Amino acid sequence: MIVDIELINTDNISYKITIDSLPKLSFDTKVVVVTNPTVAGFHLDTLLSKIVAKELHVVTIPDGEEYKTLATVENILGECFEHKLDRKSLLIAFGGGVIGDMTGFAASLYQRGIDFIQIPTTLLSQVDASVGGKTGVNNKYGKNLIGAFYQPKAVYIDPAFLKTLPPREFAAGVAEIVKMAVMFDKEYFEQIEAADLTDETVLKQIIRRSVELKAEVVNQDEKEAGIRAVLNYGHTFAHVIENETQYRTYLHGEAVAIGMVMANELAVRLGLMSAEEAARVRTLLEKFDLPTGYGISDVEDFYQHFFLDKKSAASKIKFILPHGIGGHQMRSDIDASIVKSVLMQFGVDS
Repeated sequence: MIVDIELINTDNISYKITIDSLPKLSFDTKVVVVTNPTVAGFHLDTLLSKIVAKELHVVTIPDGEEYKTLATVENILGECFEHKLDRKSLLIAFGGGVIGDMTGFAASLYQRGIDFIQIPTTLLSQVDASVGGKTGVNNKYGKNLIGAFYQPKAVYIDPAFLKTLPPREFAAGVAEIVKMAVMFDKEYFEQIEAADLTDETVLKQIIRRSVELKAEVVNQDEKEAGIRAVLNYGHTFAHVIENETQYRTYLHGEAVAIGMVMANELAVRLGLMSAEEAARVRTLLEKFDLPTGYGISDVEDFYQHFFLDKKSAASKIKFILPHGIGGHQMRSDIDASIVKSVLMQFGVDS
């Protein structure tokens, strides 16, 4: 099955997202595959058997969010120079969201921009990170604060790669699926509540719907000037959690799960969501053993970190909140006392 990205506000940028078995890929140029040891150990031979290229090289970088840095991107660029890539060469991101973000960012920088394609191997990257052209790295100030919008030439989503995914990594991807459903599609949320994701046919349908929803948003708003910001539901809180824990305690999807629960509590406080609806979301997340609690040690410090969020502007924090299940609202007018009172519910002593 094919989902199209057609950026209506960007001339001549379109590409296809293929959800199926990975096809044979032929390139009349130099190709560098960027991956990590875990993915390479399971799947690199499969990938290499599918690729024909003028030259084919593999760059292996460390596994983990803590390595999503400018230093690692510089290592990728160094390998590109060592192999004498030119402007017609191609990078392939083969891994999860960390690999995709850094490979895309490196592609945007090398000789002012070369092509890259995404072949995501985690559920989170298949349903979210590989689609839409967000690339970048973290630094001490926060997550993804250095980067670029840089679209891939193609995305190939092969659910077979998920067979070796640890349960915790799989669940992290489910968090992003739930995010899409809560924001945009109540019927889809109900489908997920009833779905058996161990059934490959069902899983493929769930992946397709998530990709369709994200594609619809990205097609309208490539650079997050409007509706695309809604995709950050849960992330405003999650990015602070990840930064506080130095990206070592939670997988990204786990932090997003906690962030959604926090956002839901704020929505309940503002009358945008019922307590029963918030409980349904929490129950669905917990069905997949996702964390839904977090001990905030310093509420004021946690709150101040919101101002480093990319959506914040003019000293106002933009919160993405659910409006029931299937709806959304962006708010930049919430009094600090209300936000802090919600954060206090997650304090270490609460």
